[in-house]
Amino acid sequence: MDPLENMGGMQDGLQRLWTPHRLVYIEGLQAPRQESCVFCDAPEKTDEDGLIVYRGKLAYVLLNLFPYNTGHLLVCPYRHVATYDLATTEETAEVALLTQQAMRTIEKTSGAHGFNIGMNQGQVAGAGIAEHLHQHLVPRWRNDSNFFPIIAKTKAMPKLLGEVRETFANNWVTDA
Repeated sequence: MDPLENMGGMQDGLQRLWTPHRLVYIEGLQAPRQESCVFCDAPEKTDEDGLIVYRGKLAYVLLNLFPYNTGHLLVCPYRHVATYDLATTEETAEVALLTQQAMRTIEKTSGAHGFNIGMNQGQVAGAGIAEHLHQHLVPRWRNDSNFFPIIAKTKAMPKLLGEVRETFANNWVTDA
């Protein structure tokens, strides 16, 4: 018997994948934040230590320390601003430009077949760091999904973050 049959409401035809291990992450979002901001601190470090791939005038690009996929980048304004609507027109334009350049760089160096691009605004929307605006750029390849993270609590990452940062930084594409 389907355990969802006894639940009220209409059936949606979707299978459920229960991931209780994610509760630690979700509950962690509710915890008080540390005083400093990682996205304000990163530009003060060397590119290697801050995982910075490219520095623009108003925004910069860095690798995600906890990537969903190899080459998972974040595009952030330097200014500490929480949401997209609080960013200036110039900041949002540079975030968009750097996102385009990052896509071209990843396609050139890694041959990505597609991208997931997005922003989570506020903790309730899933932002791990809600206090500082950042856009995710996750490269995708055909058949890159698997169940390692769920079944074995393991993420398969074929390259070290330092290698990926160096490859992107050395091959950054600034023109179309």
